[in-house]
Amino acid sequence: MEFLKAGEPVESNIFNQLDEKKRALIEKGVDVINLSIGTPDFQPDRHVMEAVSRAALDPDMYKYSLTETPELLEAVEKWYKRRYDVDLADDEIIQVSGSQEGFAHIGFAFAGPNDLILAPDPGYPIFTFGPLMTGATIALYPLREENNWQLDFNDIPEDIAERAKAIVVSYPNNPTTAVADRAFYEKLVLFAREHNMIVLHDNAYSDLMLDGTDGLSFLSIPGAKEVGVEFNSLSKTYNLTGMRVSFVVGNRELIARFRAFRSQIDYGTFYPIQAGAVAALNGPQDIVMRNRKGYMARRDALCGGLRSIGWDVPNSHGSMFVWAPVPAGYKTSMEFCLALIDKAGVICTPGSSFGPSGEGYVRFALTMPVEKIGEAVNAIKESGIL
Repeated sequence: MEFLKAGEPVESNIFNQLDEKKRALIEKGVDVINLSIGTPDFQPDRHVMEAVSRAALDPDMYKYSLTETPELLEAVEKWYKRRYDVDLADDEIIQVSGSQEGFAHIGFAFAGPNDLILAPDPGYPIFTFGPLMTGATIALYPLREENNWQLDFNDIPEDIAERAKAIVVSYPNNPTTAVADRAFYEKLVLFAREHNMIVLHDNAYSDLMLDGTDGLSFLSIPGAKEVGVEFNSLSKTYNLTGMRVSFVVGNRELIARFRAFRSQIDYGTFYPIQAGAVAALNGPQDIVMRNRKGYMARRDALCGGLRSIGWDVPNSHGSMFVWAPVPAGYKTSMEFCLALIDKAGVICTPGSSFGPSGEGYVRFALTMPVEKIGEAVNAIKESGIL
């Protein structure tokens, strides 16, 4: 296993580096197709925008909110029951300013310099940088293609498991697009209970299952609330990334400690944003299947298109991404990404930015229409890069 310690130097955000490269090419007149950042281009529902707008016209909505409105808590509880058949109480919910902010800060509720946190490799960067800010040490557990990018609990040495204060798990997975079934979550709950560790489960993409199945909640497993919490988000499900609305739900003791910490750094979410979240959760849910079908069509266009030109890219199973092996002839994923930008004008993200085990792969975001994805495939074909 690899270990990361607080205070060690880190590279600047890869997305900022790619954006700088994109801007430079655009200034030269190059037609750039950016498939690097996971920002949905699908539109939010009108009733959500109207709810935000109405609330924004009320002058009383501009005070500190401090906490969630009763309406928002009720909406989350009903949504979790309807969506996952999971019962939640008010004190098992805390709203955060996006899962990124939540993961950045939740470690302060339970971790410190002498603690060890398990995080996936490859994994979304905040899964490691959040706990590192507390001074904790990160132990990276490997996700491997031969295991369908699922955690193999046998890969975590017993002495590491006994030391670990918490484990971060994320399915559907960004960047690998892997998904997990109920049997996996049952093993996860048992593993956490046996080793007295906290589970932090990221479930941001549970509504973006791309094989015709429905995503699960970790909390639907008996005993899950005793060992951990789940992060869920409105960003990708309802195309509301800019609103920054996510929830941490589950273990009430951890939620209480997290709320106490956040009360020192945050004065609550703007009331109109909370009103929009209520509208999204309580309103028509057609957008969920509409988004899913849209991403499936884009997945098929990109993966199928790349396979048709000789790049063997497997279909994504979940999330809004494609995880592709680097073609032969390139030493690193970053080398290939830079060549792809220069020769084809297509931007993707090097797998190495998600951890050492991400080397040898690149990630594409399905954030362009099918027609534009077709243009990207053709540009890659014509570039001769393969």
